[in-house]
Amino acid sequence: MFYRVAFSAISSILLVTLFFGQFANAAGTTQTAVTYDIPGVIQRTSPSVVAIIGKPTGTDYEKERFNLAHGTGVVVKADGWIVTNAHVVKDMANLTVVTLDGRQFDGKVTHMDEESDLALVKIQAYGLVPAKFAAPNNFKLGETVVAIGTPISFTLRNSASAGIISGANRSVNSTYRLLQTDAAVNPGNSGGPLVNLRGEVVGINSLKFVSVGIDNLSFAIPSDTVQYVMRHFFTYGKVKRPYFGADLEESWAAVVGLPTKEPLRVTLVEEGSPAALAGIQPGDVIYSINNQAVTSLVDFNELLKKYLPGQKVEMVTQSQGDIVKRSVQFGEMKK
Repeated sequence: MFYRVAFSAISSILLVTLFFGQFANAAGTTQTAVTYDIPGVIQRTSPSVVAIIGKPTGTDYEKERFNLAHGTGVVVKADGWIVTNAHVVKDMANLTVVTLDGRQFDGKVTHMDEESDLALVKIQAYGLVPAKFAAPNNFKLGETVVAIGTPISFTLRNSASAGIISGANRSVNSTYRLLQTDAAVNPGNSGGPLVNLRGEVVGINSLKFVSVGIDNLSFAIPSDTVQYVMRHFFTYGKVKRPYFGADLEESWAAVVGLPTKEPLRVTLVEEGSPAALAGIQPGDVIYSINNQAVTSLVDFNELLKKYLPGQKVEMVTQSQGDIVKRSVQFGEMKK
C-alpha cells in the first residue's frame, strides 16, 4: 500500500560537481567553467520553498491546541501565490505559511484539484522569490535531484535530501504520469519541490510507497502537469477537463507495465455522452486520438491535457471488426 507523505532531511550535504571545464575555443578565447553542486542548489532554491502548518479538521483531536498538521509549498508568483499538494491543505484550517526567513502569513486555499493532487494557496506577501520550473520532460534517468521540505517536525523546515531520478512515466494509481525518485522521504514534505542541479523544479513531491522491505520509492508530479494545472487555475479558476463518457480497459500487458501496442477497450458508454453521440459502443477498441496512439489509461489522460471541453478530435477505433474514424466533441467533466 502507499501513503502520501513528504520528503526528508539529510544530516550532511553531499557535494556533486558536474564540471564542463575551462577550455579554449577555435578563436583562442577561454570560456569559464560551469559548476553545479548540491549546496549551491539548496542555497538558490530554498527561498522559493515555504512551510505550511494548520489544524486538521474532522478529527477527534481537532480542538486540541497542539494537534497540528504540516506540509510544504513552492512559491510560483512573487505576490504570494504558492503551489502545494491538494492532500496537504484539503482538511487543514487556520493555515499559516512560513517563509525561509521565518516570516509568518495567514494562508487561504484559493484553488484545489484532487485529481492531480495540486492546490494553490494565497498569502498577502510581496517580493517573494518564485521557483523556476523545468521545461517539460527536460530530465534524464539517473540525473541528480534534491528534495526540499518540512519532514517529520515543523522545526525541520527547509531540510534537504539528495537522490536521482529513478524512473519516468510511472503510473501509480494516478491520473497522470509521475516521476520516481530515490530521494529519502518523510511525512511533511508533501508539496515541496524536487529540483535538478540547475535549480529548476522538475516535480512536486506527492507520495511514496510504505511497507516493510521497501526503501526510497517515492514519486513526484512532473513540472508539465504542475504548469498545466496552474495555467487552468489562473485562466479558468479550475481545471477544465474534457469529458468523454466511456469506461476504458487496458490490456493485461499495460496493467503490469509491459511495453505494448494493444489498444484500449471500451467497456461502458454513458447514455448521451460524447462517446455515445460519436457512435462508440461497448466492445469497441480505441487505437489513437488525433494520430497519437493510446495503450494505457494514463496515455489517454495525458493526451486529454491538450484539449478543452468543446473541442473535437478524431479517434481511430475498431467496431465489429471494422476500422472506423470517429469524430468526438468533448463535453466538460463535472465533479
